[in-house]
Amino acid sequence: MSPLNPVEPPGVLPLAPDNPDALLVARTVAGDQAAFELLVIKYQRRVERLIGRMVRDVDLVDDIAQETFIRAYRALHQFRGDSQFYTWLYRIAVNTAKKFLLELKRDPTISQAAMQSSDDEDETFHTKYEPTTSETPESVLAAKEIALVVNAALESLPADLKQALTLREIDGMSYEEIAELMACPLGTVRSRIFRAREAVSAQVKPMLEKQTGKRW
Repeated sequence: MSPLNPVEPPGVLPLAPDNPDALLVARTVAGDQAAFELLVIKYQRRVERLIGRMVRDVDLVDDIAQETFIRAYRALHQFRGDSQFYTWLYRIAVNTAKKFLLELKRDPTISQAAMQSSDDEDETFHTKYEPTTSETPESVLAAKEIALVVNAALESLPADLKQALTLREIDGMSYEEIAELMACPLGTVRSRIFRAREAVSAQVKPMLEKQTGKRW
């Protein structure tokens, strides 16, 4: 993936020897496009997974991801290293996806297909269950039902709890990165994730108990 219409950087970013991303950003701003390609390779899958959870249309994910990296490239001179690079890129990806969703709503023909989601397309806390020799149709169905309950529980969470849990469990961010992204203290992040896990667990436990016949 190659960025389009690059802009000349107005200045030099401060280097951080212990931060490989910052070094790649600095090299890119200095004119080394190959350095940016390394950032794309490193974060492309994470960006695509994030976008996939927002638009839920595999046909649009690549386009939105490419637009995300193009926007990031053009704005790279604004990145000053006061946050993690992925945190900065995450915000660009979210804003780009939201822009696409708004545009889709203006086109009913496209919107109907692009905005539609199915149980099999929702990646949030979702695993593709394929039968193995040890699985029965009943166990596969039960696993899918549990995944649906988990998804429903996640969607019912307040926005701040849902975001914190998603960033931790789906995006694999550290507590420190989540605190930076959500602009809140570390203790608040831990509390939100704990409360979110408790809420999801409360929804899942009855189904597990029903299927196993055991109490937790």
